[in-house]
Amino acid sequence: MKIRSLIIPAVLTFAAAAADMAAPAAAPVKVAVIEFQAAVVATQEGQQVVAAMKAKYDPRKQQLDKRQADLAAMQQKLQAGGAAMTAAVRAKMQADVTAGGRTLNHDIDDLNAEAQEDQGKAMQGMATKMGTIIKDYATKNGFAVVLDVSGQATPVLWAAQSANITADIVKLYDAAHPVPKK
Repeated sequence: MKIRSLIIPAVLTFAAAAADMAAPAAAPVKVAVIEFQAAVVATQEGQQVVAAMKAKYDPRKQQLDKRQADLAAMQQKLQAGGAAMTAAVRAKMQADVTAGGRTLNHDIDDLNAEAQEDQGKAMQGMATKMGTIIKDYATKNGFAVVLDVSGQATPVLWAAQSANITADIVKLYDAAHPVPKK
């Protein structure tokens, strides 16, 4: 019985050692995070797109803001002096406010849709170029995964600042896709 009790632990120890030798040691996995939307906008090209969009859409937005203020003033005038107006004047003013509000809302929706479409087209090309830069950077620096932490729905709860590659990617993007000086 003594021989058997010595053999079994020795066999188990040998089996465990053999299993350890057969399994390669897992290399640590490097993970990076990027604020993708902020990176796109922070590039020189992104800044140029933002400025062009602002120049294109701000005048129309200002016109819509003025129309909204005029409608609000008309509504206030109707509420303040409605009792002193004749029924026909009050009805006409109310119809004007209602129709003006409908057209204003329609015009605001049109402006927003047009701006989003323009922004989407501009950003799509940039996103493709940035994706290539991120892939190259991750490969060269040994990152197994790059996570986008731009949105609030991102499942990343915490990441060390040293894992954030946003600034590096912006620099690489600007170097690879310089914007001509005006």
